Amino acid sequence: MDGEHLSGVDRLRAIIDGRRSAPYGALVGFRPVEVGEGRVVFEGVPGEQHYNPQGIVHGGYAASILDSCMGCAVETMLEAGVSYTTVELKVNFVRAMTAATGTVRAIGTSIHTGRRMATSEGRLLDGDGRLLAHGSTTCMVMQMSRSG
Repeated sequence: MDGEHLSGVDRLRAIIDGRRSAPYGALVGFRPVEVGEGRVVFEGVPGEQHYNPQGIVHGGYAASILDSCMGCAVETMLEAGVSYTTVELKVNFVRAMTAATGTVRAIGTSIHTGRRMATSEGRLLDGDGRLLAHGSTTCMVMQMSRSG
């Protein structure tokens, strides 16, 4: 499905209902589960495949799911034909994750969306609502390229 003709929120809703794919999320093991204007929730289950040599989930997992939920929170604010890319990502790690952590939720919230730049923030929580990591992002807003 061509996403260029959909608003950002509709592009994300199409992923949730299976009309579009999100290959990176499938590879790493997380997906969007809630989408609304200015807010996106991702869920994932970190496992041993995400471990670093210290036997805990690599920080890149938390950074990836936060980058995704925060970027997608920006995307929900964009009109059809407009996209974004992350230009800055800040992540604070609060608690380690292991395979025993279970399902995690990353909640992204849009802060500001302008014509060229947008910002959002995110929180990564475990199943008991404990904070695992939090972050912020700045995204560049741009017109989608026309293929042809």
